[in-house]
Amino acid sequence: MPKLSKLKSKKWLIILAVLILLLLVRMYLPHYVKQFINKTLANIPDYYGQVSDVDIALYRGAYRIEGLYLRKTDAATDIDFLNFPDTDISIEWKSLFRGKIVSEIIMNSPAVIYVKEDMSTESESTGEDWTHALTELVPIDINHLRINNGKIAFVEISTDPNIDLQLNQVNFVAQNLRNVRDKEVSLPSTISGTARSIGSGNLDIDGKINLLREIPDVDISLSLTDVNLPSLNDVTSHYGGIDFEEGRVEIFSEIAIANSYLKGYAKILMDETKYIGKEERPIEKLWEGFVSVFDYLLQNRATDKFAVKVPLEGDLSGVDTSPIPAVISIFKNAFVKAFKAEIDYEIEYQDAKVESKSEDSKKRKWWKFWKKK
Repeated sequence: MPKLSKLKSKKWLIILAVLILLLLVRMYLPHYVKQFINKTLANIPDYYGQVSDVDIALYRGAYRIEGLYLRKTDAATDIDFLNFPDTDISIEWKSLFRGKIVSEIIMNSPAVIYVKEDMSTESESTGEDWTHALTELVPIDINHLRINNGKIAFVEISTDPNIDLQLNQVNFVAQNLRNVRDKEVSLPSTISGTARSIGSGNLDIDGKINLLREIPDVDISLSLTDVNLPSLNDVTSHYGGIDFEEGRVEIFSEIAIANSYLKGYAKILMDETKYIGKEERPIEKLWEGFVSVFDYLLQNRATDKFAVKVPLEGDLSGVDTSPIPAVISIFKNAFVKAFKAEIDYEIEYQDAKVESKSEDSKKRKWWKFWKKK
């Protein structure tokens, strides 16, 4: 009996020791992970970043990063390039049943703000360094990504007034990025997202991708509707010498990429446009007057919309954006058939795949663009 009692005592001592060890690991692990992340961020050339806190949830194989930011060390502003206040990284448990260990990431209110002057000295290799460093923060491949209430902005402070283009309320979901299921499907991953643009516009994006290729294959559609044109005056005035008093703009696009070959279009429609002079200089008034007359003469009389449709085609190293089909499309909308304010659904992944295998696809075929309905 005494011997049996001693064995039981040893058993409970071992269990107690294991529990104490697990407790110590649980207590120290957040500190270790925080140190690792801060060291990783500190080693990115030309950048500086930190995280404020790390929380570990062992029961679901997850950790939560709070207050991650990254900025250029020689930036002209004190604006963070990346600001991720709340990021949850965990094992995607449903993929374990398919024999795959992959992760899912949920990002709440992330912000990416590209300040042109801050990034003017950025080299190509530096850009790769920061993306590679962030990838290292996730120990296993990402299969599911969700962004809640994000923000993307492009800022240029050297202009007068400053240019500040934003997408707010960005909600985005990407699924099956590592192709855990649907092995025979060419584009196994799905993406979808919405956002609010500057000028109270509504952005919608939907499509399929294959991220397992070196240059991803994609088939996506995008629409940006009901954008208030005067909200873009900082941009149009600086780059085009044009100011809008009234008007709306809408953009619709489809893009397919297969084997590094791109095929698609971008369709832009404007209506209710009214121009104003930025200054009283005669040359500016003359230019704005010319644009106004051009816009009026080439509006479709049934819809009162000025529209242009730009086809995009070619190898990604040299995509064809010839002005000829774009000019033809303006006259087509004005005098032949009005473009509809919607996605045309005329581009498919198979189109880019077939064209990528054809030597003739690299030649311009702008005359076919005129025949499209």
